[in-house]
Amino acid sequence: MGFWLRTRTRSSSEFFLSSRSLPAWVTGFAFMSANLGSLEVMGHAANGAKYGMMAASVFYWLGAIPAMVFLGIFMMPFYYNNRVRSSPEYLKLRFDERSHAFNAIGFAVLTILMSGINMYALALVFKVFLNWPIGVSTLVSALGVMIYIVLGGLRAAIYNEVIQFFLVFIGLLPLTFFGLREVGGWHGLTQRLPFDYVHAYAILGNSHDNPMGLPWYAVVVAFTMFAGTSYWCTDFLIVQRALAARDLLAARQTPLIAAFFKMLSPAMIVVPGLIALVVIPDQIHGNYNLAIPLLLERYYPPGLLGIGLTALIASFMSGMAGNVTAFNTVWTYDIYQAYIRPDRSEQHYVRMGRAATVVGTLLSVGTSYIATRFANMGDYLVLVFSLFIFPMSAAFLLGMFWKRASSDGAFYGMIVGVASTLTHYGFYYFGIVRYRTDMAANAYIIVVGWLMSFLVIVGVSLVGEPRPEQEIEGLVYSRSSFPWHSGSWHQEPAVWGIGLLGLMGILAAVFW
Repeated sequence: MGFWLRTRTRSSSEFFLSSRSLPAWVTGFAFMSANLGSLEVMGHAANGAKYGMMAASVFYWLGAIPAMVFLGIFMMPFYYNNRVRSSPEYLKLRFDERSHAFNAIGFAVLTILMSGINMYALALVFKVFLNWPIGVSTLVSALGVMIYIVLGGLRAAIYNEVIQFFLVFIGLLPLTFFGLREVGGWHGLTQRLPFDYVHAYAILGNSHDNPMGLPWYAVVVAFTMFAGTSYWCTDFLIVQRALAARDLLAARQTPLIAAFFKMLSPAMIVVPGLIALVVIPDQIHGNYNLAIPLLLERYYPPGLLGIGLTALIASFMSGMAGNVTAFNTVWTYDIYQAYIRPDRSEQHYVRMGRAATVVGTLLSVGTSYIATRFANMGDYLVLVFSLFIFPMSAAFLLGMFWKRASSDGAFYGMIVGVASTLTHYGFYYFGIVRYRTDMAANAYIIVVGWLMSFLVIVGVSLVGEPRPEQEIEGLVYSRSSFPWHSGSWHQEPAVWGIGLLGLMGILAAVFW
């Protein structure tokens, strides 16, 4: 795919944004596939084994669907109509270069860390099945992704992600079927696990009894309101897929198409974690990351095992490609072009993007070793976002929906928010502050960091001077003039969003 598309990536727009030419169904599948990396597949299966069906409600239903609907209906028009090339660039237009640079650097660090975790996830698979050393596996697995991104840029990544999306579903769905058959179906599984592990909304019970150790209001505030909105609405790895759509309607439909499949994903990711907790509890004790590989080894015969391994390799490639393409775009546009080498030729920036792909891949190999310290990649996944991205999202939301939000407020709010999360995690790491589980610690880190950022932005903005309204035309909701309706009810993002929220309600009732 990369070789085929290499002649269609000569300009920076083609390499980094695929010339904004793709239909909604392609970008929708790519949007979902970028979130189906091996980190998400193995990490949330590990969350299923550790926290039960609460992982489905916290990370898929409450933590994803409302935010994806919000992105499609309200936030994509600001990104797409202002022709931003990355989500940090919106902060530059709305506020100033300080907020832009701080967010871009934080996001660049995040993508390298996330890409490294994806490498480690696949290395675990190779370790289980081929007994390869972790270092060899990470290098070999990174090479293929690096080559096709260097050749074809974002377009190659997106086209491959569409293929990988179907490979992941075809390869992993039989795992759930075989596992449920062994334990006597869903009813048999629920009979062999504690109540709180098989009810998605056990969060409504006592926080001392449910597996995550969190009360319901902490889950809603931390994962639905703050983390969900932060990840799905401001993480450029995700938003970049929608920015490649051919028009505004396709861009708004992109997260909504992905939301449907996101809603159903727990069947092939979280449920296998529960099955592993029943059939191989001793083997995953202390390392929940092995749930998916060990179940593949247990259930899949030769041939089908090859398909299952292909699914995991596909999930690794889509996850790593998403992070690497986001990294090379943010580095090239938001750091290199903006502050180091402005006013160079298109070909120069394409060459820099390809060089950034190679460097980002090599840096990711190094960060993959950090993940070895965590028995549950799902905990690490949420922690990394909590430290570097979630506290910055308040600047995006206030910038889009409050015209008085000021440049000083956004900049100092993001600094205070990130400093608060890092300090809070330090207190937890050294035992000064204690929580029942790592995920409970993550939740309160998210809440404190986001609220500190929000309060500082509001406080500084109220005592300072806002930007003149003519300078924020089209950048804030009250000063926007672009169309919010498609004109056809069956294509209308708001109608799709209502339908998705209704389906989420049905799932909540079924797995109550």
